[in-house]
Amino acid sequence: MLSDALKKTIRHTHQNIADSLDGYRQRSSQNYLVAEIAKTLAGEYHKTQRICVIEAGTGTGKSLAYCLSALPTALAKKKKLVISTATVALQEQLINKELPFFKEHCGFDFKFDLVKGRQRYICAQKLNAALNEDSIQLSITPTLTSPLSDMEQKCLRDLHLAYQDKRWQGDRDSWADTIPDRVWNLIACDKHACQRQMKSHHLCPFHMARQKMAQMDVLVINHALLLADLELGGGKILPEPDDTFYVIDEAHHLPHITRDFSSAAATIKGTLDWLEKLLKFSGKMAATIVSQKAIGQNFKLNDAANDASKDLKAVRDILERAEFNYNQDDTYRFEHGLVPDSLISKAKDISDATQDVLRTLNKMHDALTQDVSDGDVKPFLADPLLGESGQYINRLEQLHKLWDSYARKGENTPHARWIKRLEYKHHHDYLLCDCPIEVGYYLKDKLWRECAGAVLCSATLSALGTFDHFAKENGLSNEPGVKYIKANSPFDYPAQATLHLPKAEVEPTNQEFSDYLAQVLPQYLQRDKGNLVLFASYWQMDHVVKLLRKERWQILVQGEQSRESLLQTHKGNIDKGKGSILFGTQSLSEGLDLPGAYLENLIITKIPFAVPTSPIEEAQAEFVQSKGGNPFLSITVPDAAKKLVQSCGRLLRKESDHGRITILDRRLVTKRYGKAMLDTLPPFKRKIDY
Repeated sequence: MLSDALKKTIRHTHQNIADSLDGYRQRSSQNYLVAEIAKTLAGEYHKTQRICVIEAGTGTGKSLAYCLSALPTALAKKKKLVISTATVALQEQLINKELPFFKEHCGFDFKFDLVKGRQRYICAQKLNAALNEDSIQLSITPTLTSPLSDMEQKCLRDLHLAYQDKRWQGDRDSWADTIPDRVWNLIACDKHACQRQMKSHHLCPFHMARQKMAQMDVLVINHALLLADLELGGGKILPEPDDTFYVIDEAHHLPHITRDFSSAAATIKGTLDWLEKLLKFSGKMAATIVSQKAIGQNFKLNDAANDASKDLKAVRDILERAEFNYNQDDTYRFEHGLVPDSLISKAKDISDATQDVLRTLNKMHDALTQDVSDGDVKPFLADPLLGESGQYINRLEQLHKLWDSYARKGENTPHARWIKRLEYKHHHDYLLCDCPIEVGYYLKDKLWRECAGAVLCSATLSALGTFDHFAKENGLSNEPGVKYIKANSPFDYPAQATLHLPKAEVEPTNQEFSDYLAQVLPQYLQRDKGNLVLFASYWQMDHVVKLLRKERWQILVQGEQSRESLLQTHKGNIDKGKGSILFGTQSLSEGLDLPGAYLENLIITKIPFAVPTSPIEEAQAEFVQSKGGNPFLSITVPDAAKKLVQSCGRLLRKESDHGRITILDRRLVTKRYGKAMLDTLPPFKRKIDY
């Protein structure tokens, strides 16, 4: 329950922050969020399942709301607060701006830090080793195929000197310049090559960061790191879930990132090639290990790897003979995820063999690690071997994951499984892929039922007026105690913006629609203002751009320069008093912040429907259909509705912003689902020409 002392702390903190913010105005929606988050995490709605899902429109101040409520509650309950985001921009905003301000003015003390994956830090030992002439000339470095260039060697020396002089902390993100991938791959921290038993390794940047993490009250992470921790069982990278309150900001990304983490893929010929190299490598590794047991382990590894290779060749023969009907992308998807019996039996054999190889290589890896720790093998000899074996272990884990899934039949969890034919100059290969269609069950078991409490928030979580679609995707449907909250934006929508639906003569599904867009767009563009035009496809955008440029329209186009450069040019034009026209697809609108004069005229050419062309989307639609549902209405329309709200949300970023939104898709008026989408948009002043 929410104690009187905690209520008092939250009120006092809120007042301190209000007094410190210039032009602060009380917002009822923000006050509501603060109260509801605190009540949820304190267990007022459910004693064990303390979860709330919040859709907070632009301007509600959701990050301040969860700091005001979740942080004092976490400290009072002796829990860690983990804030997970999907984008680097929000992480930087929290770490560099919002949390420092909050700490300075809240009235109590707490510690916070940004937590990054191991691969964002250097291994100090690798950095030292890479400076040896031998390493640069590649006599023992498995990760490079050609010597470092002069520029890359200079970068390596600069990094080493800066780290020695304590001018650099050893993480990739704090280095002012770009570190080339080839240089970074030489020196990056790697769990398999890390000699954590050695005293010197406790001074490595990664281990220093992890030790520091234990003293923190608030940890800012990304969704990928959260999923990496859950995949290891939870509490291996981050604090234990049952000791943690999670704030999952930008929560609409969570299901897709979870799906990516649960996927697996591997080629046939490519795998056969590296398995052959593994046999030579394991002999070299066994010869370096002091223990005589390594020779026996090497024999076991060879036997299992040869078994896997033999079965993979059998699979290759099956695929060569199979009369699969590949599509124009050279892809064949197994209907309902059902793999032929001939493949299932081989998949089981490959799964067992790769597990044996993995188990044996891990034993050899651990033995060599111990030899280094005991001083029996010099680090300069062991490090390259440990680094290379780490790469093989990662590949074997992925390979086993794929074939273990293919070996299963009649599972409850639906999977998309497909084959892509790869054509090369002198040979061809097959890429086999596996991906779960639904990941809600995974999040339910690994996170929601294990954590002390969670707040999921974003500006767009509901679709067509309900949270049903989001709840199903994230494993929250029918879960007890989950609180769903909508916090309205403080914007005066009718006064700040007009939504215009001009009468369109051409249906967006018609082939002539692209030419029609090029014909009508000029009458809605405003040359002297900040314009953003969003398209549903790159092809359509490029087609319209070519036609408009013939008419001498000056247009900035997504893809022609980097996103950062594009936005700088756009803002520069506006700052000089000139107008600017920016063309992009839905991906450009994600997280785009163009306040004030930078965007006063937004044009959406088409409802952003996703075309189910990927094997995963096709499998999702097929699964819904098999259950008697309508995939268009249950998946495609809700997704498009959320994207449309997100697109419209680009126009108003502050209470002083104003402008016009024009949508050129007549289906918003002519189709029943279109009217439902229209009803979910904010209450802009409407001008509908139908």
